[in-house]
Amino acid sequence: MTGLGRAVDAALEASVVPGFSRIGLAARSRLLPEFTAGDPPAIGGKTVIITGATSGIGYAAAVALAWRGAAVHFLARDRGRAERARRDIAAASGSTRVSYGLADMEDLDSVRDFARRFSAEHDRLDVLIHNAGAIHPQYRADEAGTELTVLGQVVAPFLLTRLLLPALADAAPSRMITVSSGGMYTQRLDPATLQLPRSRYQGVTAYAKVKRAQAALSGEWARRMAGTGVAFHAMHPGWVNTAGVAAALPRFYRALRPVLLTPEQGADTIVWLATMPPQRLGSGRFWHDRRPRPEYPLPWTRGQAPGAARELWDHLDTATAAWL
Repeated sequence: MTGLGRAVDAALEASVVPGFSRIGLAARSRLLPEFTAGDPPAIGGKTVIITGATSGIGYAAAVALAWRGAAVHFLARDRGRAERARRDIAAASGSTRVSYGLADMEDLDSVRDFARRFSAEHDRLDVLIHNAGAIHPQYRADEAGTELTVLGQVVAPFLLTRLLLPALADAAPSRMITVSSGGMYTQRLDPATLQLPRSRYQGVTAYAKVKRAQAALSGEWARRMAGTGVAFHAMHPGWVNTAGVAAALPRFYRALRPVLLTPEQGADTIVWLATMPPQRLGSGRFWHDRRPRPEYPLPWTRGQAPGAARELWDHLDTATAAWL
């Protein structure tokens, strides 16, 4: 990388607004070797699972990966939306290898059923992409008292990873990609306070907390699975123009809409991570715009991060054991 490229990238990373928007991506795509070396390669013969692919970033990633030759299997909650997405992804990519399974990420029984059906019908899994996520404006919990943001974006992805790990191991070198958010930078990881109580619940804060947990768990998976051929990556897509952002953050959306990334631009690093040779990527890093980034740019959020990640992983390991 040239000195100019390093300087511009560093300035964009520190500036936040330009760095997380289409301004940053436009500059980096002209200056960084990760972009100028060419498009991500084809991945014919690979099988990919994506959660949350009926719209937005997940849909864009599904189209791009199917176009590059992957067999794309996505998880969706509603059959009607899933069937429309399947047809649209197939049409946009020109691929006939697009399929889906039904599951609700806020229902662990259905997550288990999805994984069992996939394992019965497929003999390998090369890439698992955890993309599904939403900001719940009001506090909601399941019958056991687990708040739905935590359930759907921490507990369920952990369970799905455990259930599909044999398929990932059989396909090694394989990888898991977790789509986090730049909002996690504002939060520290504390398993004891990961779930907000009803009295102090704020949807945006709950979302930022689980996104921090997702990135930390990705690193912990990488540590525990080192040497197996299964790599783990977390990333944030920047600020993307999606229906979810417009609904959950209306003032933010109105103010920054002109510079928000398209879903295709937001999916770029996901596709890059899913297609690059494994030796280029390593395992356990956090990425944005095709480059590894610090997970704790705000020092006060660091806390006891490694110990907290191990504690959370162990807690989830116990909490999900009944669904194995």
